[in-house]
Amino acid sequence: MDRLTALKVFSEVANSGSFTATADKLDMSRAMVTRYVEDLESWLGARLLQRTTRRVTLTDAGERCLSHGQQMLSLMEDMLEETVWPEGQLRGQLRLTCSLSFAYAQLVAALTEFMHIHPGLKVDLNVSDGALNLVDARMDLAIRISSDPDPMLISRPLAACHSVLVATPAYLAGAGMPQAPEDLLQHRCLSHSSFGKSAWIFQRAGQSEEIPVVSYLTVNDATTLMQAALADGGIVMLPVYLVNSAIRDGQLTTVLEDWKLPAFTICALYPSRRHLSPAVRSLLDFLVQRFASLNW
Repeated sequence: MDRLTALKVFSEVANSGSFTATADKLDMSRAMVTRYVEDLESWLGARLLQRTTRRVTLTDAGERCLSHGQQMLSLMEDMLEETVWPEGQLRGQLRLTCSLSFAYAQLVAALTEFMHIHPGLKVDLNVSDGALNLVDARMDLAIRISSDPDPMLISRPLAACHSVLVATPAYLAGAGMPQAPEDLLQHRCLSHSSFGKSAWIFQRAGQSEEIPVVSYLTVNDATTLMQAALADGGIVMLPVYLVNSAIRDGQLTTVLEDWKLPAFTICALYPSRRHLSPAVRSLLDFLVQRFASLNW
């Protein structure tokens, strides 16, 4: 029995609670997944999983096995990641999480270029705006946009994130172009559920105004908000990294250009500086250099 593979299979079953889902994820037959788990139980002399027709749960022995097994799998992956090919190329797997909008607009292209440089690397990208426990989720990096990163994590700034107000020419032709922030009270506004849902803050020449906009559509994803704006839905605050091309193509028009909106920071977050793998360190340096040259 390949005990490392058996541990990996068992870990996936424990996390998903399903032999079928594990078989699909690992590209195995369900019978093979069952065989690995049974062989592991036979080797350890303990029942690791309680199986019913509806669910799979861990026994006490299974809980202990999962904890130790994940440490062993992590050590194995660290060993692979820290192995450098003779040409100086890296190998192993990187696990990242990032918002949908930034992944769509910027990160996937950057990761593709990085993997062309290091073809021995594999990347597992979790696209989500939700907060993940990086240790529990076994993530190497989280790319997040924030003004206040989690103080429990190491934060490395990658770039500033500026935002603009945009709408389609068709919407503005019908509703009129706002001349001052307070004019937004007469417009249909679209908002992100995490940023500016109830008020937008504007600054100009030391002057600051907070406008309690009425959001006719609130979405938890900037890419979806952009699509709503492109459908003539109204005025929306969006990051420059996402809407630059639509503005250049004339699909969207900037609104209230003389006023500045609050800026955020695009950060790479990771649990610890200790034992940072060469692959993670190399990717961080690559992203800093790549994004520093972009005009956001």
